[in-house]
Amino acid sequence: MNTSLSQNRLLELEGIRKEFQIGPARLEILKGISFEVAAGELLAVMGTSGSGKSTLMNILGLLDRPSAGRYRIAGEDIGQLDEPSLARLRNERIGFVFQQFNLLPRLNARDNVALPLQYRGLPRREALARARAMLDAVGMGDRDHHRPNELSGGQQQRVAVARALVGEPSLILADEPTGALDSRVGQEIMEMFLRLHREQGTTVIIITHDPGIAAQCARLLRMRDGLLVEHDALAA
Repeated sequence: MNTSLSQNRLLELEGIRKEFQIGPARLEILKGISFEVAAGELLAVMGTSGSGKSTLMNILGLLDRPSAGRYRIAGEDIGQLDEPSLARLRNERIGFVFQQFNLLPRLNARDNVALPLQYRGLPRREALARARAMLDAVGMGDRDHHRPNELSGGQQQRVAVARALVGEPSLILADEPTGALDSRVGQEIMEMFLRLHREQGTTVIIITHDPGIAAQCARLLRMRDGLLVEHDALAA
């Protein structure tokens, strides 16, 4: 195992399995996944539909628990945590970016970005100020009062990235973040990820079907049929 990863690891997965009960049968989706992710790493996960990568993301993001195996974040074993503790850890440490943006349609951009901070109990005025600063950072400060239906797809994704980053998480999980965008706008979003990752040192894991997006990450995990089949360094 890479020594530098072991010394600076943020995520540790050991023998992660996930099964679902479907009627009388049990369907095994993840079949023993083990890897580590260093703090500050930019990592891509690729695989065909049904490979298990979305199930893996749900486990990484504390949205689901593994059926077996051990998952630790910054040395904390999530298997030992109750649901309120998992929710708190998810809110404080993890930011999510989805293919379909998942912005609340009745809220403007600034309120959407401020929402995770308000869930933490931050006063509304402070939450809105931090949201505005983050919208400025992703080039959306002049659209802070626009609702999602008043924004283009690329603009909505920028707002979604701002929402993911506003709580200063140690981990960003992006599930096909460029999948709903054309190639030019998708590359603009990827360049924003690269810049924010470089400037802030946030750990970023991108699940993607696009080899062009994956090639811009420092490391690639490739999945097939619930197994990790390749584990490659890409960028220098």
